[in-house]
Amino acid sequence: MNRLVGTTSPYLLQHADNPVDWWPWGPEAFEEARRRDVPVLLSVGYSACHWCHVMARESFEDTTTAKYMNRHFVCVKVDREERPDVDAVYMEAVQAATGQGGWPMTVFLTGDGEPFYFGTYFPPAPRHGMASFPQVLEGVSAAWTDRREEVAEVAGRIVRELSGRSLAHGGGEGVPGEAELSQALLGLTREYDARHGGFGGAPKFPPSMVLEFLLRHYARTGAEGALQMAADTCEAMARGGIYDQLGGGFARYSVDREWTVPHFEKMLYDNALLCRVYAHLWRATGSDLARRVAVETADFLVRELRTDEGGFASALDADSDDGTGRHTEGAYYVWTPEQLREVLGGPDAEFAAQYYGVTDEGTFEEGAEGASVLQLPQGGGMVDAARVESVRTRLLAAREQRPRPGRDDKIVAAWNGLAIAALAETGAYFDRPDLVERATEAADLLVRVHLGDTPGTARLVRTSKDGRSGAHAGVLEDYGDVAEGFLALAAVTGEGTWLEFAGFLLDIVLDRFVAEDGALFDTADDAEQLIRRPQDPTDNATPSGWTAAAGALLSYAAHTGSEPHRAAAEGALGVVKSLAPRAPRFIGWGLAVAEALLDGPREIAVVGPEEDPAARELHRTALLATAPGAVVASGPADGDGFPLLTDRPLVGGRSAAYVCRRFVCTAPTTEVGVLRAELGVFE
Repeated sequence: MNRLVGTTSPYLLQHADNPVDWWPWGPEAFEEARRRDVPVLLSVGYSACHWCHVMARESFEDTTTAKYMNRHFVCVKVDREERPDVDAVYMEAVQAATGQGGWPMTVFLTGDGEPFYFGTYFPPAPRHGMASFPQVLEGVSAAWTDRREEVAEVAGRIVRELSGRSLAHGGGEGVPGEAELSQALLGLTREYDARHGGFGGAPKFPPSMVLEFLLRHYARTGAEGALQMAADTCEAMARGGIYDQLGGGFARYSVDREWTVPHFEKMLYDNALLCRVYAHLWRATGSDLARRVAVETADFLVRELRTDEGGFASALDADSDDGTGRHTEGAYYVWTPEQLREVLGGPDAEFAAQYYGVTDEGTFEEGAEGASVLQLPQGGGMVDAARVESVRTRLLAAREQRPRPGRDDKIVAAWNGLAIAALAETGAYFDRPDLVERATEAADLLVRVHLGDTPGTARLVRTSKDGRSGAHAGVLEDYGDVAEGFLALAAVTGEGTWLEFAGFLLDIVLDRFVAEDGALFDTADDAEQLIRRPQDPTDNATPSGWTAAAGALLSYAAHTGSEPHRAAAEGALGVVKSLAPRAPRFIGWGLAVAEALLDGPREIAVVGPEEDPAARELHRTALLATAPGAVVASGPADGDGFPLLTDRPLVGGRSAAYVCRRFVCTAPTTEVGVLRAELGVFE
């Protein structure tokens, strides 16, 4: 065992028995490199990364390669999900030098952390014009020994270039308005795949945050085209192989533009974001498909990713044992006609093959010969729902007997915040109090383990495992997404404590993450100093810390009337004004927050005793409001914990709802029908 054995990261623990003498990231590793006068070999990946596993099997588990690494380098292994700041800084260097990036990321550094040679995956032998990993190791070692001045010059130049970079779009540019959001919609329309849904070509990723923007834009403006793009994309994904037709939940992305063959890893953040999108699509349209997918995805989160401590694990691997001892991608999920016959028998197997698109030729090349990814047909008339459910249940039970993909049990604060919001809202919409309870338990875990016992002075910790907090500080996305989850939970449960916790986190954002010009940094001003302080406003697989914080700040300001929080949100949205017309696909959550800003956002106060059925119905109606970013407070008149309830009396002794903007309200109503009409509630 090497030095990784005592870490809390499942990814690092996967490498704890490598013959490589790995070090975790920390000053001790760099001190050792300086003492031995050797370079640092930095390897960055994550537990569900297919090519990370491949390189580990080919190189890091190879004794000869490991001996060379140990002799000539100090080898440092980093979990990118645990240290997104380290990953972001060196990925920026890799992309600047090579024009591309990915994981595993391989970077060679000086003892002062300055990068001088870069790459991603390297094969064990030369392949397709790519140098082998042993060749790279030998070349870097020779350069370090024989051309040290050249190495130092390259490293210094790279650090100067990175340090000299600044955002061409920061704060102080004003908030986005109708013009920028219309230009964003136009840009998305140009990139929209009208035939298959989604945006761009292969590989195709679920555009979760863009879909949220489209739904909010439709709710605010009535633009049918925005709704159509969102609805068609959601249906295409739900019918495609990227969605698990047996167990629910989405894979990371589709390798083709038709959503047929996924990269099979399942990430918590994807499923939390998509669960919420489908719930919001149902809220806007009443779509049965959207309702089914939202609920199935929520159930997947609870069934497959919930940990014993009440939080949600980070990911399921793409690879698993195919039954022969060989780990292959997708082995757990794909089916052949023969496998269908073994489980279902002749007639039902034929029915299942036709219904799910399983063919003799197969649709998945890497699995067993003739294996297919399950999909749903487009249209096709009436289907025997009882037979479908019987087939699905039996196939799911049979699949449970296969060797399961590995699970990364690490609890990431940000992604749990996203899951809390999704489960709370899905539970509220579809009368599933168990989902709200699971969301509350996850929130309790974040407070108990990630904030500790002294919330007045505590800071958020990025990760935990088995109820033990990790060593690394939370970054901006943790503060923004956890606050988002707490705010959603406050709206659903009527418990003002969650609003207070959100405010505590957002006060730290104002104090530690916001620049004078309104721009935001990904790390706190007292965080570990790297070669560059990371600062990326663009949304990728998740909302950027920048846009996540902007959304939570705006919602908190709507709840409390706090001008500093609203001003910070508006300052952060300057980046959306700049990027919306040029790169709308990469600022989707920022666009969604901008929609909320343009709408107010609406503030809905429901006053009345909890036991009153009329109050409960008004509360549910408020939660179903499609008004972008609407915030909801419910409880007794002048109830503690919610400023929106202050000075909001009952009306004629009856429970009532107040709809406000910036704390200026329309006439209260006691009638659910009137409230539905005012808020545009579909149901």
